Amino acid sequence: MIFETGDSAELRVHVRRLREAGIDASTIRIESLCGRQEYPSVYRLSRFVTDRGSRGGPVAES
Repeated sequence: MIFETGDSAELRVHVRRLREAGIDASTIRIESLCGRQEYPSVYRLSRFVTDRGSRGGPVAES
């Protein structure tokens, strides 16, 4: 996970900055965790990176 916020505008700003920094948009993953009364909704931003292991498939960056 790269970033977590409850503010969608703040999320958009962060994604825009990543794209301006040259990060490939296809590697950006956005999760929307829907909250309940006790817990507000949260947006999580992560980025896929190439697995340098034996499988060679993409993995989420932590």
